[in-house]
Amino acid sequence: MVTAIGGPRVLLRQLRETMAEPLASQERLDKIVDLIAANMRADVCSFYVLRDDGALELFATHGLKREAVHVTTLRLGEGLVGLIAAEAEPLSLQNAPEHPSFAYRPETGEDPYFSFLGVPVLRAGQTLGVLVVQNQERRAYGEDETEALLTTATLLAEMISTSDFDSLVKPGSDIDVRRTRMFRGVGFSEGIALGEVVLHDPRVEVTNFVADDTDAEKVRLEDALRTMRVSIDDMLNSGDMQIPSDHREILESYRLFAHDRGWVRRLEEAIDSGLTAEAAVERVQNDTRARMLRQTDPYIRDRLHDLDDLANRLLRILTGNGAGAGKKLPENAVLVARNMGPAELLEYDRTKLRAVVLEDGAATAHVAIVARSVGLVAVGQAESVVSMSEDGDDIIVDGFTGAVHLRPSPDVEAAYVEKVRLSAKRRAHYAALKDKRPVTRDGIEITLLQNSGLLADMGTLEESGAEGIGLFRTELQFMIASKMPRVSDQVELYTEAMRQVGDKSIVFRLLDIGGDKVVPYMRSMAEENPAMGWRSLRLALDRPALLRTQVRALLQAARGGTLKILVPMVTETVEFLKVKRFILKEHDKLPRLGFPTLERLEIGAMIEVPSLLFELDRLLPETDFVSIGSNDLIMFLTATDRANPRVAANYDPIARPRLRALKMIVDAARDHGKPLTMCGELAGRPVEALALLAIGMDRLSMGASSVGPIKEMILGLDLAPVRAAMAELLDDGACEDTPRDLLAELAERQGLSL
Repeated sequence: MVTAIGGPRVLLRQLRETMAEPLASQERLDKIVDLIAANMRADVCSFYVLRDDGALELFATHGLKREAVHVTTLRLGEGLVGLIAAEAEPLSLQNAPEHPSFAYRPETGEDPYFSFLGVPVLRAGQTLGVLVVQNQERRAYGEDETEALLTTATLLAEMISTSDFDSLVKPGSDIDVRRTRMFRGVGFSEGIALGEVVLHDPRVEVTNFVADDTDAEKVRLEDALRTMRVSIDDMLNSGDMQIPSDHREILESYRLFAHDRGWVRRLEEAIDSGLTAEAAVERVQNDTRARMLRQTDPYIRDRLHDLDDLANRLLRILTGNGAGAGKKLPENAVLVARNMGPAELLEYDRTKLRAVVLEDGAATAHVAIVARSVGLVAVGQAESVVSMSEDGDDIIVDGFTGAVHLRPSPDVEAAYVEKVRLSAKRRAHYAALKDKRPVTRDGIEITLLQNSGLLADMGTLEESGAEGIGLFRTELQFMIASKMPRVSDQVELYTEAMRQVGDKSIVFRLLDIGGDKVVPYMRSMAEENPAMGWRSLRLALDRPALLRTQVRALLQAARGGTLKILVPMVTETVEFLKVKRFILKEHDKLPRLGFPTLERLEIGAMIEVPSLLFELDRLLPETDFVSIGSNDLIMFLTATDRANPRVAANYDPIARPRLRALKMIVDAARDHGKPLTMCGELAGRPVEALALLAIGMDRLSMGASSVGPIKEMILGLDLAPVRAAMAELLDDGACEDTPRDLLAELAERQGLSL
């Protein structure tokens, strides 16, 4: 093994000095490869950059023919350089031409060189290029040399990401790590937003890479690891972590990783190569992320998030940076996160928030529902968007197609500006329909209502043309509050909501918390399956004081007028009767408390637990109205976690089994003369809304932005033949057509655009 001149620390200092010199981009790259070749006693040092078109272009070389620079290219996976870029792994060979992946490029003049060492140049786990050294003599490069070249590549990646290489780039071949990127996700709420990235949990940016004292850096690392381990132990020892849960399992994984000697050894080796403690964490996590991103095992890929979070936690301790909470938002903020709960979303200033982009999640997750409720464009399942984004990046979010354009090109931006203009025209078209009654062409009148939950989105009621609020989610006030809202706080909210709807109707759903609707000031037991656990009505019945406070606030806010209360997540009739008696008892107390009794009090049940389908004849006579919560009902009917993207889209919500279940409710409500409203997400999508109308529903409640498109569909619809065709399909067990196919065919016949 040949010893490098001066070692990696000397080389890093030389590179740092070179990066600070006022040199042109090509001149700087040429000097860098000369320094690396001299320090590593290499005959050749070459730097290849991965372009947007997937080609690896030779950008600088010491030892090969200079005329090959910006001429020689290899495809991703082609040749030794392409292999390193594709696999993100170092490659060391004594006789490179004998390797089956070797690809000869005569213009480079590399014939005399046999030994080969190449490493990927990585940033945020993404390959930016490949750094190569070669020698004429056939020899094995040692681990120290590989480590030194990897460390050099770390600094080179930082230089690429912060320097201007425009003068070296051919048109259409941008090499910058911060180049335009497009992510294909799933639209959670429609619309288009142009704005600036705000990372929900921003990645710590390392600015100090070269260590002046490696022993001092190891001490810093050891202190930071000790602090991090203690903080993880403290969280695990807290009271609400003593019961097995997903959260505890994640923290247990953190603890295992934090004490893993292999991980710590790699960090120490990176420091020995001349990096600071924080740069070592960045280097090791870059390598780990690159390897794990190329794994097909979903369990391994899921652990990547754990390791990213752990590395970021360690970086915060080393750099002294906080989590970034409470930062000032730009006027057109687009929130980018791996995942988040609805309460976290509501903590942000919604007047400045335009959109939210998630790596995980599903369209029916509560964070997606809240995003729609407050009028945010939302896209989920945009894989790797967090690691590739930085605060302040330009971003375009297309909720219609699920596309996310990070750092868009001027052409893409101009195209979306035009789309926004056309979208505004379409909104104007829907606004022109707001005063039209939603009556089908064959004279069937449909009631369109709006879902809400915050006073901030009540103003859209007049704009949408909805006939009232079919579902007011009262839990949102609890989720955004730092402490339990008092009776007076709730009375104020409900009074203002009633004032804003005026003569229109409003249905208040009782508190529906638990599951992914976390209330920060209420400690609850960790559960294996929180969606099927202690939540909603179950929590309210176990906490009668909480229920009493809300019921009294609603009754007082009504001021002797009309009040509609919806009881959520009823599992059996006896539960509904308990709550009904509770509400009536509180109503009878109003005069003693100095408030008038109500002119009209209606109490309804929300049907979202499948067991209730089998005692509708017992439930319905006890109710004044009923509503269907399709999000939970479909989830329970299909046994699929709606927040799990792996299974959430596996089952069509309007497939025959689900429509038959919904039709049972429709028929029973009609037989008992009870008003029935669909309040779930199905009502806001044209095809699904048409399916609901086809099985006999005539009251739909949805997000404000959906009212216009649904009304337009209704106005152009002949509903009677659709209902007849759907009834025939659902009754014919041998028919292989799906309801969705049938609706598409019927819509085409009638000239409907769904």
